[in-house]
Amino acid sequence: MNKTDTFFLIHNYNSDPKELLEYCKDYLIIDCSDDSKTPDILKSSGYNYITLPNTGQNITSYFHFFIDNYDSLPDHIALLKGHIIGRHVSKDYFDRVYDNKWFTYLYQEKNMWNRYGKSGDENSIASLLSEDGYLELNNSWYMNQSHEYRYFYNMDDFYRFVYKDPIIPRYCTFSPGGCYIVYKEQILKNSKTFYKNLNKLMEYRKEINFPAEAFLVERLMPWIFTSRLEVNPWMDDEEKFDYMLTKCEESVNLYREWNSLHLKRFRIMLGAKEPIFLQPDDQTSKNSCHLCK
Repeated sequence: MNKTDTFFLIHNYNSDPKELLEYCKDYLIIDCSDDSKTPDILKSSGYNYITLPNTGQNITSYFHFFIDNYDSLPDHIALLKGHIIGRHVSKDYFDRVYDNKWFTYLYQEKNMWNRYGKSGDENSIASLLSEDGYLELNNSWYMNQSHEYRYFYNMDDFYRFVYKDPIIPRYCTFSPGGCYIVYKEQILKNSKTFYKNLNKLMEYRKEINFPAEAFLVERLMPWIFTSRLEVNPWMDDEEKFDYMLTKCEESVNLYREWNSLHLKRFRIMLGAKEPIFLQPDDQTSKNSCHLCK
């Protein structure tokens, strides 16, 4: 096997990523393990690694690397999990794509082909366009599961919060697990502050039961690396971003209050009205995000 000169950025959690290191010439392991064995394995093996607190997911590790190495990024980076082979991709698939020098979705679950292909369940929220082309109905189903949210409760508003006047897609296409091959220019098209601000949405609670906003960022990843849409001004300004988050939290609290009145008839009987949120001064179009108004 020829070792690739693509830099392997490996988020690691309670595993030994030895198999991945056979594919690459250079790498960094960002270890977020919380067991007692993994740090000893990494150290005794002489691996190149650093440790970060466990946030419950991997995207924050990648963004911290972008921030810390913004002016000296490798030309090509594979964003990986230590256990990606067998978890998000097959070894056969990884063998075919690990040396790609173009934007690549690192996802392949062959056991789901019958379910997500044309002959599968027509009512499924997920479909496959190709072996790595995962397509999911944009209905924000994951925001109502076990992970709590503070600033956003659906994907549509998150699109509008990050970008100016974006198309709101019927489907989201992304790599489940958040693993990709990217090149330096795709990372640098966004500012260092952009990544810092997105990490704030995923790190306000650092535990395995991570904030639900991380699911939103996971689905935004292809846009982050490939979209040429203009970002909203607060995405490149930490102070403005923090202020906007206070407005978002206020709006989410109003949404929760309104949503607690489950039946519209009861809402009308009680004289309740749909909450009206204030628009920010520079975001007054009809397409504005109602969470950041």
